[in-house]
Amino acid sequence: MSTAIVTGPPVVGPSVVDDLRTLGFDVRQAADAAEVARELAATPAHQRVALVDARFAGHLHALRLALTDPRFPAAAVTGALTAQPEARAALVRAAHARAIPARTAPTDTTPSRHPADAPQADGSAASGPDAATAANLPDLIAADLAAADVPVHRPELGVLVAAVPADETARARARAAVAAVDEEKVRLRGAVKARDGFVTTFLVSPYSRYIARWCARRGLTPNQVTTASLLTALIAAGCAATGTRPGFVAAGVLLIASFVLDCTDGQLARYSLQYSTLGAWLDATFDRAKEYAYYAGLAIGAARGGGSDDVWTLALAAMVLQTCRHVVDFSFNEANHDATGNSSPTAALSDRLNTVGWTVWARRMVVLPIGERWAMIAVLTALTTPRITFYALLVGCALAACYTTAGRVLRSLSRTAVRTDRAAAALAQLADSGPLAEAVGRGPWRRAALFPFAAPLLAAVGTVVLVGSLWVGEPGAWWPVIGAAAYALCAGLAVAQPLKGALDWLVPPLFRAAEYVTILVLAARSEVNGALPAAFGLVSAVAYHHYDTVYRIRGGTGAPPAWLVRMTGGHEGRVLVVTVIAALLHGTGFTIALTALAVALALAVLIESIRFWVSSGAPAVHDESGEPA
Repeated sequence: MSTAIVTGPPVVGPSVVDDLRTLGFDVRQAADAAEVARELAATPAHQRVALVDARFAGHLHALRLALTDPRFPAAAVTGALTAQPEARAALVRAAHARAIPARTAPTDTTPSRHPADAPQADGSAASGPDAATAANLPDLIAADLAAADVPVHRPELGVLVAAVPADETARARARAAVAAVDEEKVRLRGAVKARDGFVTTFLVSPYSRYIARWCARRGLTPNQVTTASLLTALIAAGCAATGTRPGFVAAGVLLIASFVLDCTDGQLARYSLQYSTLGAWLDATFDRAKEYAYYAGLAIGAARGGGSDDVWTLALAAMVLQTCRHVVDFSFNEANHDATGNSSPTAALSDRLNTVGWTVWARRMVVLPIGERWAMIAVLTALTTPRITFYALLVGCALAACYTTAGRVLRSLSRTAVRTDRAAAALAQLADSGPLAEAVGRGPWRRAALFPFAAPLLAAVGTVVLVGSLWVGEPGAWWPVIGAAAYALCAGLAVAQPLKGALDWLVPPLFRAAEYVTILVLAARSEVNGALPAAFGLVSAVAYHHYDTVYRIRGGTGAPPAWLVRMTGGHEGRVLVVTVIAALLHGTGFTIALTALAVALALAVLIESIRFWVSSGAPAVHDESGEPA
């Protein structure tokens, strides 16, 4: 339950009270700041509280955007202010200050105009504070909160109206302006991401938004739709695993249906403002689970249809490539999240290209985002074979990876950026270094001034040595163990100093590539029955841990606990363990060992991750940026 305190004398005619009750608020009345302070004191501290001027005139969705979005501690539009528990103390102080004349701030207490509160286009229903009198208490307190450095979110209203008319003439104009706007159309348009891929924008969102509205009107939650999307994708994977043409056709259709539901859950969250930490985690992790489970289904179907075990190699290679692409995106974004002085000629050229219509869509499609990728996989599954599907996927993802990585390298080399301690810490967490790398990093070279680009070069050298050692000698040789030891040494040296260099964001992707490719090559070269499926499971477990790390950092909660990283060995520790297993065990023993390692890692990371996300006090979030890869 949330509480809304309506301030000022009641108005004649339709009242904002009805709208507040529609939004689920328990409405109370307060004539002045002193009564507001008393009502705040009587409201439980864990509740959201809204202050709304009784004269408010505007769209219900304008109030919904300001008063019900769970992502912001405080938010406001003209005549309405809300505060969640974390901002309640500041709200109480501001109300008490307004209630005591002696403490009232300077004589000019009219808050400054905010861009979101500009007058409407026809000038008839101003939504800014200029339209309010001094008694517009919510606006005054919102200004007090901003002056006290409490962030007050101002939603973009666009054509929506939010006003506090000073007299009946102004109220009539405001009501006319409200009636002139199709509020539901605005709400549906706002449910769709402003930036998305071509397939999503033109082939899915035009109708998925209506599915989202249908779900909202029946009380369904985004998490339920996300779960339905996962189940649909798992059924699609099962159909692909049959290895029959009808099964492949059904799999392609169901994969598209799963993607439609995947778009719908986010649109439902935006339509009804049902954001949550758990929902963001489910949406992010289920996307990976769906895609990689489908890869496994295709590989099983190929084997059942008379194919050879090497289709598992293609499935695992596709998962490795896709995961490494994501890590490149995550690392680059984290490294430059709060960098200063980060302009470059490459970025300027990119901005210019974004002003030309056809180049915008061409550049979004060439990176093969999730909509384009899933559409391609679905069509090829229905019309061709799993092998052809994987070949096309690997070629497309490889070209996209080269395009995006090259562009980011050029941006990094052509600009002078100062990276913060926060960015360096995020890259260190993404590196996932274990006890061996930490021990090497504590050596005497920790404070030494290394040459430029030392970290990515050391990581690259270690990766090349490791991957090269995998091909030396017959399967079961000890050369990979020696390569893994050299890799651990290079990995420790690479992270011995803060990762603040221009290309240091390449370190985590290099580590991911080294670990995943090691598992892939050792399993493929072993030629042991079942080794590749076991390797697929092991990479899936490790990849989940790395995605979990990314989304914790994105949510502002930090990486998984250090004990979990140490217990799972870090990337260099796992590489060493896998190479030792490959050297010591042969035949079914190798498959059993990989399977046992996959199960142990999956249980460790899943149990801790689920515990964290279910019980986390992290703020509600939702990814609005879209998936870049």
